[in-house]
Amino acid sequence: MKRTPWIKRKGMDLMTFHFCFFLLVLITGSSHGLEIISAGPSTVEKASGDSVKLDCQFTLAPEDSGSLDIEWSLQPSDTQDEEKVVILYSGDRAYENYYAPLKDRVHFNSMDPKNGDASINLLSLKSADTGTYQCKVKKVPGIRSRKVILRVMVAPSKPRCYSEGATQVGKDVVLRCESTEGTSPISYTWQRDNKLLPASAVLDPVGGTINIRNASEGSSGTYRCVAKNRVGEQDCVYELNVIPPPNTAGIVAAAVICVLLALIIIAIILFCCCRARHRKKYEKEISYEIREDVPPPKSRVSTARSFTSVGSQRSSLGSMSPSNLHEYTKPQYDKIPSDEFERPPSHAPLPPPGKPVGPNLSRMGAIPVMIPAQNRDGSIV
Repeated sequence: MKRTPWIKRKGMDLMTFHFCFFLLVLITGSSHGLEIISAGPSTVEKASGDSVKLDCQFTLAPEDSGSLDIEWSLQPSDTQDEEKVVILYSGDRAYENYYAPLKDRVHFNSMDPKNGDASINLLSLKSADTGTYQCKVKKVPGIRSRKVILRVMVAPSKPRCYSEGATQVGKDVVLRCESTEGTSPISYTWQRDNKLLPASAVLDPVGGTINIRNASEGSSGTYRCVAKNRVGEQDCVYELNVIPPPNTAGIVAAAVICVLLALIIIAIILFCCCRARHRKKYEKEISYEIREDVPPPKSRVSTARSFTSVGSQRSSLGSMSPSNLHEYTKPQYDKIPSDEFERPPSHAPLPPPGKPVGPNLSRMGAIPVMIPAQNRDGSIV
């Protein structure tokens, strides 16, 4: 019996609250008239190349009797710059090519925006389309607006995987992953196919590196890096092969052997050159000695000397008396010198005076001349 009045009193309070709320909404709607009722997100993120719808729904009141104007504009990042009209609806007509960078890429979502849908569609988004877009609806006496932030993000480009430094046992191996394009923030993750990452591996998700300290042959394998942001991801694969350090002693020994071989080859070349030089010098000296033993060539000087000797002999004969001339024949003095006079003189000793020239001297080119003997007083015998 005591609970019934309390329930009735609670029900009366709820009815009063709903009535007051309805009255408030009615008064507010009648006072404002035009209202934008979009409930979509105020910030939209899309990938480059995608399309997006910027929502702007509105309602009109009976007292809104003026002409309907809808305007979408791109707000400047600097307060000193002017806003740029992107698309316009006025006088029951749409004007879509106001903004050159969005030409043919922006359209109203509805064929007849005056029915309460002022939303627009942006096609083939680019990173330059990022900005704050404002929807403004005017119908006298009301005017309302709504802002939507659009972020056009670029998915990461295919990263490049590579290693830094020597990939040897006992060394710190650093694997790096890098995307040249993409909207920040980009996160990088590393994986190893069919195996866990080495226990000594240290990851850097921002820089895209993995540092494998004191690497061993067990650290080898196929590593995969994934570059990811809010609109996309790409990956790359790197085959890591950790090898033992090189044999330093063997390298030194090989270097020493190569140096010794080079020195031996140089010594052989120098020896051959010196030997060839001495041989050439010896042959040159032998050729000089052979030329000294060869008789001198025929010349006019020897011929002239032969004629001179003949003339002297004739002059000596001319001094003899006519009584002795009958012993000599004339053809011997009229003989013309021939090639026999050009032969080199012999080193044989001259015959004693008064004796005829022997046959050997005649063969050697001497002229047979009979030298008359003289007595002590100078007369011819």
